[in-house]
Amino acid sequence: MHYAIIAAGEGSRLAQEGVELPKPLVKLNGKPMVKRLIDIMMDCNAESLSIIVNEQMTQVREYIESLELPVKMHLVVKSTPSSMHSFYEVTRNFPARGKFVLTTVDTIFLEEDFRRYVSAFEADDTADGFMGVTDFIDDEKPLYIDTDPEMNITAYRDQPWEGVKYISGGIYGLTPPCLGVLDKCMSEGVSRMRNYQRALVADGMRLKAFRFGKVVDVDHAGDIATAERFIAGN
Repeated sequence: MHYAIIAAGEGSRLAQEGVELPKPLVKLNGKPMVKRLIDIMMDCNAESLSIIVNEQMTQVREYIESLELPVKMHLVVKSTPSSMHSFYEVTRNFPARGKFVLTTVDTIFLEEDFRRYVSAFEADDTADGFMGVTDFIDDEKPLYIDTDPEMNITAYRDQPWEGVKYISGGIYGLTPPCLGVLDKCMSEGVSRMRNYQRALVADGMRLKAFRFGKVVDVDHAGDIATAERFIAGN
């Protein structure tokens, strides 16, 4: 499995709330967020790792460059206008064949959930995309997901509806056909990840939803303690 991490955000809200470290280096139970995520990926059949950081994050870049990993790492240093553009830049290092899993550095999940997800994606031979979803809805602007009884994704919506079960967990499993849709979106000026996901459905990509028990985001200073309790099992 090939992995990628988007760690290019400025973390401005954390900084405004008194957090001095850049977001990727904020520690959860003593380990930088980006290192925790890298370690989880390395333990899940990693073949390669791609990471993007912005040009201002010299501390993050230097930290990542200091790591010794058992697989080839591609580090992209580039400031982009959105996570969608960061996503595009980091996928330029993906090989032409194989499956890929990408997430943002502040997406916090349990290692055992991620391991189950990767194993299911590896074993699946029908899906073009394998998306992590959760029924734990605690996001500021969640992306709601409509699925059929077999957990095939049929629509992405900005607003909830009666009976809605899942939102996007921000964990994206992709295959090469999905990157063709990404190129098309970039040429058409699409600038949000949620609109890229809608384009995948519109273009007929077969997307499966995989349920994570819980996914939390670290956007505010108070989220740090919440994430620490979550991963510690409290």
